[in-house]
Amino acid sequence: MMPIYLIGYMAAGKTTVGKLLAELLGWRFVDLDDAFYQIHGYTTAEYIRQFGIEDFRKKEKYVVEDIADMSPFDNVVYATGGGYPCYEDNMECLHELGTSFYLRWTAEDLVKRLMLTDLSQRPVLQGRTEDELMTFVAPQLQAREPYYLQADYTIDAPGFIPEADQIIAEQICQLVKYKTK
Repeated sequence: MMPIYLIGYMAAGKTTVGKLLAELLGWRFVDLDDAFYQIHGYTTAEYIRQFGIEDFRKKEKYVVEDIADMSPFDNVVYATGGGYPCYEDNMECLHELGTSFYLRWTAEDLVKRLMLTDLSQRPVLQGRTEDELMTFVAPQLQAREPYYLQADYTIDAPGFIPEADQIIAEQICQLVKYKTK
């Protein structure tokens, strides 16, 4: 089975679902933000603060391509950055490299999930209130949706419930197992 790439907005659960899914499938998991750090020596937040978002997006693209070249293994689940699919021809790249799954949430549920995270690790959201987050997230999600919908599969989140990530991982697992029959 070709590698799986999880895409979606910030706090969609790409990393959490990715770890759960890899465990369910018995595959390896790679968080591309962690790979970025290993290659460049900066977290994504540090890099964006120091060099800007445009430079980050260029480097992020190279990380995805380099990881695919360095470890051309199947049976890997990758969590991408939230903006990765929206830059240049990155969705075409993902289609060539593996199978992509869009983890789709409502803007309201994403804001609730974001409020549970450390916003200081998300430079564009740092210091925003819940209302300000909604004002930021809703239009950005709408603008990104056409890119995200280019994924091979769209998985609709079950809503803001504690077991949401597990449910999503199990849904993807079932699709992958069905596809490999």
